[in-house]
Amino acid sequence: MRVPVELKKSWRLFNHGPVTLVSAAADGAANVMAAAWVTPLDFDPPKLTVVLAADAYTRELAVRAGTLVLQVPTVSMLSIVEGVGTTSGRDVDKWSRFAIEREDEPSAPAPLVRGCVGWMVARLLDEPHLAEAYDLFVVEGIAAWADDRVYRDGRLRDDVPPELRTVHHVAGGVYVVDGEIVKAR
Repeated sequence: MRVPVELKKSWRLFNHGPVTLVSAAADGAANVMAAAWVTPLDFDPPKLTVVLAADAYTRELAVRAGTLVLQVPTVSMLSIVEGVGTTSGRDVDKWSRFAIEREDEPSAPAPLVRGCVGWMVARLLDEPHLAEAYDLFVVEGIAAWADDRVYRDGRLRDDVPPELRTVHHVAGGVYVVDGEIVKAR
């Protein structure tokens, strides 16, 4: 079940470096893409960096809207991850082509992808020099949720079912799946 996550702990949804689905909507259009480079930057308020290529349609929509949604897909969603990461929303409706189910959330400015285990609504911070030079956006989280089968009490659970584990993009269609959770103490 999708449950709210305290904002000052929401960066933890992305701290382990998973592939992230990014959705954005503006002027009646919505798109979703896969991003391998999403990194927590600060805690409270939560800030992350997101790399969005200059020619990405989702980037265009996010810039127009000033917001986006970051989402953590699972290994069971790998065909969606690969599909939205290798096609352009300028050419196809990715939502239809890859049978992506939307999650209703009135406070979200763009569709949430059903089946993910973490979601964050974020606003783009005004750092145009980073976007122009490096395709790098700094975003600030304004709302977050997690699937309580994966995250509880602001932490990744150590009993995550294999089908709900997240993936990390290596290159060329190769991914690594999260494995065993270990604790230092």
